[in-house]
Amino acid sequence: MNPGTWERRLHLRAHPFAYPLLRLLARRGPVARVPGLGVVVNDAALARTVLLDGETFRKDGPGSSGDLWTPILGPSVLLNMEGPAHRALRARLAELFTPAYADRLCAQVLGGPLAALAGRLGRGEAVDLVDTMRTMAGAVICAVVGLESPSADDHRAMFHRGEQIVAMVTLRTRTLSPAQARRAREALAPVGEIAARAYRAGDEATVMGRMRALGIAEAEARGAAGAFFLTGTETVATLVPRLVALLHDAGELDRVADDPALLDTAIDEAMRVSTPTPVMLRSVHADTTIGPVTVRPGDRVLVATHNCCRAYGPFDLDLPHPPELRRLWFGAGPHFCIGYPLAMAEIRAVARTVLAAAPLRIVRRRAARGVLIPTYRELVVSGSARSFEPVGHGGADR
Repeated sequence: MNPGTWERRLHLRAHPFAYPLLRLLARRGPVARVPGLGVVVNDAALARTVLLDGETFRKDGPGSSGDLWTPILGPSVLLNMEGPAHRALRARLAELFTPAYADRLCAQVLGGPLAALAGRLGRGEAVDLVDTMRTMAGAVICAVVGLESPSADDHRAMFHRGEQIVAMVTLRTRTLSPAQARRAREALAPVGEIAARAYRAGDEATVMGRMRALGIAEAEARGAAGAFFLTGTETVATLVPRLVALLHDAGELDRVADDPALLDTAIDEAMRVSTPTPVMLRSVHADTTIGPVTVRPGDRVLVATHNCCRAYGPFDLDLPHPPELRRLWFGAGPHFCIGYPLAMAEIRAVARTVLAAAPLRIVRRRAARGVLIPTYRELVVSGSARSFEPVGHGGADR
């Protein structure tokens, strides 16, 4: 099967009107001013230039993502900050999400669930990777915000809470209505309360306790927990099923399963094709140009990340990623995703476990409706029954 067939189906099921419009915008060239939308950037090199210039192209002005998230999270979270305050908070938070810490956290939180997953696949059972990933992503975010001893049902409930909020946003959304913002705050409130309790407890074995030890104020820590919660769970949960499906449809599952060194390459290529952040918004704060287009303060810039990434063609495990494309779906510059190491640690851990059960087959799959990040509603896979050993782990701000 063409690996692009199901990917297109996922996008159309999630955004039946906005996705075709987004792809039509790609025909306007590398950059174009589009009435009603703003200045649309479809070229990876120009997109990176915009994202690297945090002084001119900001997230705290009209038409930026700050307009979307500030009514929910407050004014001082990474998603809507700029300048010295943003740099200072980011520098302190960066100490929390080193690759080594992310690997340790995933090993601690996901060890048992991964062993259970390996057992089920090793016995040839059918496993829904969508539900599996929701549970595992929920488990990690529960650990991050400080929810103690949660069950699998707690993990699913936590994921669903974030999904409810993010589902209010579409590719066309500029701001949430007052009613939507109120519902989002109500859904997020229990997360903030859990985070605040963990912060006050001060246990440095927890992320919230470490924030307190680093001198991060409670309000900032609570806002950061909300930002991690909203941006981190769906990216991870949606990617693994799509990664497995893309490899399956391209006939590359066994190749990656037989050569673990290819896993990061496969993840990056699946990220390029799926583009978990299909659009990034910025507000112009100084006169300048983007390519041939002049922009002025107050202009809205829509970086069409999906168009930038898909310009390099369909899923291809052997496609080299040029420097301008490198991890563009996680952003660039001052707002490159601070949770990148944790997201990659989660994805690697689960993908290794699934691929270790190869040969795999897809039993059934369905696309999801009413979601911001296109995904499967269900992706059921099964492995070949055999003896197995659980696979080890190995060494939000866009």
